[in-house]
Amino acid sequence: MLNFGLPSAQWDPFAELRQLQSQMNRLFAGGARTVGDGAWPPVNMWLSDNSVVVTAEIPGVGTDDIDLTVRENTLIIAGKRSSPTEDESASWHRRERPTGEFSRSIRLPLRVDPDKVEARAKNGVLEIEMGRPDAEQPRKISVKAS
Repeated sequence: MLNFGLPSAQWDPFAELRQLQSQMNRLFAGGARTVGDGAWPPVNMWLSDNSVVVTAEIPGVGTDDIDLTVRENTLIIAGKRSSPTEDESASWHRRERPTGEFSRSIRLPLRVDPDKVEARAKNGVLEIEMGRPDAEQPRKISVKAS
C-alpha cells in the first residue's frame, strides 16, 4: 500500500476544520466574547399576575451606565462595561470578560405600560418589573347560577 506522506488512516480533515473554525471565532470575537447562546447580557424572564419580570446579569456595570427602553412589547437593555485600568507592563494570559458597549433587544410575551416599569440593580443583577396596561389586566369573571 502506498503512503503518500500523509499521516495514518486516522487523520480527520473535519477535525482540523473544526479547530480552524474555533481559532477564527476566537480571533474575530476579540475582547467581546459572549456567553451562552451569544446574547449578552444573559437574561431570565417570567410572568406574574400583573407584570413581566426580566433579570439580567450585568457584573461590572454601574447603574449610570445602563439605558432601558420599553416600547409596547419590546425591552431594550443597553449600556457600557468599562475595562479595568490596564497596567501596560502586564501580559494577559486569559481575557474572557467582555467590555465595551452592549445592547440587547428582548421581545416580551405581552404589551407593557411604560409608566409601570421599575428597575433595580443589586450584586450584579438587574431586575426590571414591567406592569401590564390597566386595559389588558386579566379580569376575574364570576359565574352566576341560572
